[in-house]
Amino acid sequence: MRIALVTDAWLPQVNGVVRTLMATVGELTRRGHTVAVIAPDQFRSVPCPTYPEIRLALAGARAVGLRLDQFAPDAVHLATEGPLGSAARRSCLHSGRPFTTAFHTQFPDYVARRTGLPAGLFWPLFRRFHRQSAGVMVATESVREQLRAHGIGNLRPWTRGVDISIFRPEIAPPGLFLGLPRPIQLYVGRVAPEKNIEAFLANEHPGSKVVVGDGPALDRLRSEWTEVHFLGRKIGLELAACYAGADVFVFPSRTDTFGLVMIEALACGTPVAAYPVCGPRDVLDARSGVMAERLEDAIAGALRLERSACLARARDFTWQASTDQFLAALEPLPPEEETAAPPEPGGESLPRAA
Repeated sequence: MRIALVTDAWLPQVNGVVRTLMATVGELTRRGHTVAVIAPDQFRSVPCPTYPEIRLALAGARAVGLRLDQFAPDAVHLATEGPLGSAARRSCLHSGRPFTTAFHTQFPDYVARRTGLPAGLFWPLFRRFHRQSAGVMVATESVREQLRAHGIGNLRPWTRGVDISIFRPEIAPPGLFLGLPRPIQLYVGRVAPEKNIEAFLANEHPGSKVVVGDGPALDRLRSEWTEVHFLGRKIGLELAACYAGADVFVFPSRTDTFGLVMIEALACGTPVAAYPVCGPRDVLDARSGVMAERLEDAIAGALRLERSACLARARDFTWQASTDQFLAALEPLPPEEETAAPPEPGGESLPRAA
């Protein structure tokens, strides 16, 4: 199958959406599918306000539609609701090409936090984006319930996975961890207001706090919380070493749709402490994490869990199963519009726009 994936979130960004899409593209390619990723790096772009490291593509429906026509996909998936996703949506509607969408991020809540306006003001925009989608892919039952309550239907499951060849418990911890007072409490993710990271920093459970990640709030928080160890961005085995060396992984977000970092921590044998909200409620079970309205209580409870049970829970999430769901959720073009003779399997890249 020839699959066009349109996304506003792509390298060099590092977040759960990008990691999910990269893992999915990798698995699709291994199965012999041909995937073309249409991403911001193929167009002129401008920095996103308050997130300068995120680029917003300056692309219209005609430019994106031309790339879709050149690739001649069997199925089109719009991964994000940003400028590229919106341009691709307009192009598909104009040409009569079916498409699927996904709800990866709680953008109405994110925008509300940054503007001070109610999230309810922004939901109509997201209902409009997803309304004519052949299927809206969602990671958890909690998100399905939320979207139904906001009038978004035609929902299709698409869970997440973890690479246990990278994230595993036997990796040696970073040298820094050897001298830190225990328990080591770890946060991994964007260092940004919507992640509620200050709730983690302010919790009063004894031990050491470590933050892995980058983001717009990093410099401010580093200057305000001098006793916290801010390690910046880590990927691959360096990131896995941080998970494996921690005593508890703390997930303070109240707005995530899944929380890929939680299953990465579990795959390294590290229990999770979180609030009882969407994401943790769907990912954690009683043996792998503790949820409480006081993070101190969640941390204390998580520290009593068996690391082997955490590893067992992580193995419930695989990229193979995730990709099976993704393929099942796609909406192929009608047979008469399909390409008669697709090229050899492998990824395709599209030329950069002038």
